[in-house]
Formats: sequence, structure tokens, C-alpha cells
Amino acid sequence: MGVQEIFHYPPELTALLIDTIPLLCRSKKDVLLFFKGAGVPDLLMKDYIQLVNNDRDKIFKHEIVRGTLTRLNENRDKFIRERREVLKRVVEFENYSACWEADVLKAKGLVSEISKLINVKDSFTRMKDVAENERIERQKEHQKKLIEIQKRKQEFEKLKSNFYTLFGEKNPHIRGKKLESALNELFRYYQILIKEAFTLNGENSEGIVEQVDGVIDIDGQIYLVEMKWLSTNVDINDVSRHLVRLFGRSNTSGIFISASGYTEAAITTCADILNQKTIVLCKLEEIVNILENEGNLKDFFKEKIRGTVLYKKPLYSCGQ
Repeated sequence: MGVQEIFHYPPELTALLIDTIPLLCRSKKDVLLFFKGAGVPDLLMKDYIQLVNNDRDKIFKHEIVRGTLTRLNENRDKFIRERREVLKRVVEFENYSACWEADVLKAKGLVSEISKLINVKDSFTRMKDVAENERIERQKEHQKKLIEIQKRKQEFEKLKSNFYTLFGEKNPHIRGKKLESALNELFRYYQILIKEAFTLNGENSEGIVEQVDGVIDIDGQIYLVEMKWLSTNVDINDVSRHLVRLFGRSNTSGIFISASGYTEAAITTCADILNQKTIVLCKLEEIVNILENEGNLKDFFKEKIRGTVLYKKPLYSCGQ
């Protein structure tokens, strides 16, 4: 009945108990025994015990109940168990034969009313608990999101830092490998990476016959990514090798990222095959701008791809 949830008697419950307990007990001594049975110490009722034993006509049952309940309520933390037990004894009361016959029906009605009141209060308590639990869960979820945002920000800053260290690397081979790794980490961060750099070996022991720097997914379309950091502009020979990879696979498009730019011949070659394969040319500085402005790399590629297809410009600049 929810007695465990009642820690302190509110006024309406106290009033009902004051009316009910005297009806459940025929005599004043029965009232004292009722409270003793609930664990109320004699010390708390010492004056009432003395009055009942020495001059019981000077006090009424209702006065004993009112005074005892008041004392139990005043000591909120000390008598929690006793208050619960008093309520438990009332709502579970069944021996109405111990009552005065004239009080039985009234006693039953009051016990029922107390039970209903406790249940109503428990319902509000449960609703309050549910609301509080929901608030706590929302707070936890909000805190989780804040932690995730902070974690993502720290990860992004680390990626930026790793990316910028490339510009201090003097060894072209090491710099090229680090570029592959740094860009693939960016692709992973923006959740577009399918596969990092990999190689394919020939079927007749020719060794490595093909190398792909990375594979990404943009709106369900697979793009093979080629990355170059050369001392000169990327020329027709460099883009042609990437085009061969694309034509060797069905339903595959390409992205070429260069740190040094492109020759006109390379751009023209890519433009000429746009009616057969989508090839998007990017400059490394465009990626740097995305990092500097904390933009979205996936959205950047989507805009580049749309511009390339619509305007037949493989080196389409976003915002044109």
C-alpha cells in the first residue's frame, strides 16, 4: 500500500489517524498497547502511561493519539520506522471484533479512507519520482553529449595538429605517406572512410600492380582517392594512372587531391572523360581551409562533386 514511502505524516493524514486509532482500541490502555506494538518507546508516552495508570479519567483516547503522533512527527528522522509501523497497523487492521460495536462501521470507513489517501500520495510520489528520474536521465544524456562534443573537438584539434606537421616534413616520401595517413584519419573523423590505403598484387607474381591511397563513400557512391604532394603541378601522367583505376572498376568515381596544383593538360584530360567517369580534382589548400574554418569535409566534397558534374569542371571551386 505504499506505507514504506510515507516518512512524515501530513496534516490530513494525521487528522484521520487521530479519528481512527481511538475507534480501533476499546480502552486507553489499548491505545497505549497499539503504539507500543508499533515500536513507540515508553519514554515518548511516559506522561500518558502515568495518567492512564493513576487517573485515566483526566485524559481521552483522542488526546493520547494526538499527542503521541505529534511527538512522532516532531522527531522526523528518529521515528521513521515507528511512523511506518503505526500506518501499517492501521491499514492492515482486520480484528474489528475488538472495537466497540457502534464504532465498527465508522472505523472501517476511516481505515479505507486512510488506505486511499496513502495510495493517492504514493501515486504522486511515484509520478514525482518518474519525473525526477526523467530529469536525471536527460541531464545524464546532456552531459554525455557535452562529453562527446568535447571529445570530438579534442580529436579534431589533434587531427589538425597532425595535419599541419606535414608542412614541416622535408622528406618527400615520408611526407607523402604521412599525407595518406592524415587524410584517411580526416575521412574517418567525418565518417566517410571505407578503406585506407591498400595495394593489389598481380595474379602472376608481378608484385604490386596497383595502389589506392584511400576509398570514401559520398551519398552511396564509392570514390577512389589519390593523393599527391609533388614539387611540381600534377600532370597528365599522374591523373591518367588514377583514371585507369577508375575505368577498371564499374560504378566507381574518383577524387584527386594535390598539394601543388594541376597543369592545364591534366585538368583538360579529366574534363574530357566526365561523360564517362566522375573525377573531382581538389587542392590540398581547400582541405586546409576546411580545417581552419572547422567546416564539414563531407559537405565540401558533395558540393565539389555537384559542381564538377553540373558544370563539367573537374577543378570546380566551391562557392562559384
